[in-house]
Amino acid sequence: MSDESIRQLARMAGLAETWTDALGVSQQVSTDVLRRILSSLGFSAETSADIRESLHRLGPPDTLPPLVTMQSGSRLVLPRGRGGAARGQLVHEDGSVASLRFSMRGDRLVGPALERTGYHRLEFGDRHLTVAVAPPRCVTVQDRAEGKRLWGVAAQIYSLRRAGDGGIGDATAVRELAEGAARHGADAIALSPAHSLFAADPGRYGPYSPSSRLFLNPLFADPEIVFGHERVARYRRDSKVLENAALVEWQPAAEAKLGLLRRLFEDFELRDIAGGTGLARDFSGFVEQGGDLLQGHALFEALHGKWLGGQPARGYWRDWPAAFQRGLAMPRDPEMAAFLEAEGGSVRFHQFLQWLASRSFAAAQAAAVGAGMKVGLISDLAIGMDRAGSHAWSRQSDLLLGLNIGAPPDEFNRAGQDWGLSGFSPQALVATGFEPFLSTVRAAMRYAGGVRIDHIMGLQRLWLVPEGASSADGAYLDYPLDDLLRLLALESHRHGAVVIGEDLGTVPRGFRRRLTQAGIAGMDVMWFERNPGGFRTPSRWRRDAVSMTTTHDLPTVAGWWRGSDIETRGTLGLSSPAEPEERQRDRRRLWRAFTAAGAADGPAPPLDDTAPVVDAALGFVAGSPAPLMLAPLEDLLGLTEQPNLPGTIDQHPNWRRRLEPSAATLFDVPAVARRAASIVDRRQ
Repeated sequence: MSDESIRQLARMAGLAETWTDALGVSQQVSTDVLRRILSSLGFSAETSADIRESLHRLGPPDTLPPLVTMQSGSRLVLPRGRGGAARGQLVHEDGSVASLRFSMRGDRLVGPALERTGYHRLEFGDRHLTVAVAPPRCVTVQDRAEGKRLWGVAAQIYSLRRAGDGGIGDATAVRELAEGAARHGADAIALSPAHSLFAADPGRYGPYSPSSRLFLNPLFADPEIVFGHERVARYRRDSKVLENAALVEWQPAAEAKLGLLRRLFEDFELRDIAGGTGLARDFSGFVEQGGDLLQGHALFEALHGKWLGGQPARGYWRDWPAAFQRGLAMPRDPEMAAFLEAEGGSVRFHQFLQWLASRSFAAAQAAAVGAGMKVGLISDLAIGMDRAGSHAWSRQSDLLLGLNIGAPPDEFNRAGQDWGLSGFSPQALVATGFEPFLSTVRAAMRYAGGVRIDHIMGLQRLWLVPEGASSADGAYLDYPLDDLLRLLALESHRHGAVVIGEDLGTVPRGFRRRLTQAGIAGMDVMWFERNPGGFRTPSRWRRDAVSMTTTHDLPTVAGWWRGSDIETRGTLGLSSPAEPEERQRDRRRLWRAFTAAGAADGPAPPLDDTAPVVDAALGFVAGSPAPLMLAPLEDLLGLTEQPNLPGTIDQHPNWRRRLEPSAATLFDVPAVARRAASIVDRRQ
């Protein structure tokens, strides 16, 4: 067995043998790392016989895949497989049938051009498969804008306040914010992730480490959407202390909210389920539509609560008794059947929570559009899932559970990054007709007018690190980019949703051009829009990207100008001694850029006078040619603290800060109203 045979296997499996570091130097992945990653991919490389077997399985397929993608107007091309037929028939979604004739070209079967978009059934000899015919691109912001340059706000859901929220912002606060923003000309509300976390462990509240991206965080539900104020009020306990707190107290607030929802569920079962009311029928329809996916998620939540509350506490499903570790295979196990018999009410409760959350966000999006927004809510799709969560447990074959998503070493993280998240297996995507990806995208678009895809470079490749290895001991794995982009375009049109890709960081060559062709907007962030002499004027920013002052992981404008971020990181040992001097030079460069663009005039204000800088920054970014400009609420309010400080967990109040004005009155704050008016003026 030679190193070259391992590298050949790695190449066939889609692993990159080399990568380029932040200095532009090519680095080679060791054969030991490749072997470990190959093993996690299901391709053993321990012996020569292992490698031969793995190479055989990676060879030409014996059968056609369950789904092929193509662009509308192009020819249908199929891998030949064994005994490819010369004729087939295409059954369109509406039931109409078209006969197709194929010819052999090399190792491919080439059929006619197809125009009609959708998921069509191809009956081909004794086999059948789905043909996904996609439009050339996604619905774009420009399509929605109708010639205007739009603007919107970026908001952390939990940070929004309203009376009765129990200490955690929710979908009704989102609705109130959207209605206020719409009155000031905004057309979009970009939200932090609303993915399901861990109901039994509310201390795990990081929104980018979800248990499942297929379901919603029930803590963001507003039960009044379904049951009305009076019925909910009968079961609500006083939570003024939690509601008035400056930070979200996740543990007590979650316990209080779930307690309220539990009491409502018990009342619902007694009054509605037993009485066969319209609400009961709506819930039953929701459960039926959710199918096995919803059942698996609710079952996980019930089991997680059981084992986490035991002695000893076992929060990771791999530590549960063997009979409870096999995901959706479990209901056939006698022990699981006994659990379902005894705890069926707990499973129904978690289905009930998803019902309330779905109705809450549907109402928020309907209100945003009803208020005149051209886009409305923009959901946020995290790059991966917590390997201890619902998706990893219930759909184990979907994921690469032995590999963590991360990033190679760069100038900001010399040791590389391991985000502790699991991602899809490319082989599983192909084998299942991309069902896991489609389910995820549909969930993200279901109650929104757009979706932001975190680390969108993951559609092409992901840096994967074997569990327990150094973050630097990873490699890039290729993903079927063409297929994923076509499916995104098809789902974008079916849901009427725009797609935004977070394309910050190390971006593969030519990738942004592919996004442009696919109608996916990138992201231009003021801090990164630089040239050798300073900050790039907004007129030179991209016309196919969303523009913004900052993100949740970066300093606010006021915090950056004041240097609060450097001070905070300094106390935690995360900054360098050279930063204050470099920041002072950057302040001068930024103010020059502001004045050159007409967003400010006169001399730069002192460090403690941040309001003019915030005004200038928002006006500066609003002047970009981007079809959509997003203003973070933290900047509209002129706040100094950012929502999340990367590199910290408990040392900083990440994902906990609440905004002081209520969501309904936030745009009545004079500074916010003034800044919104300035943005509208600059966007025109």
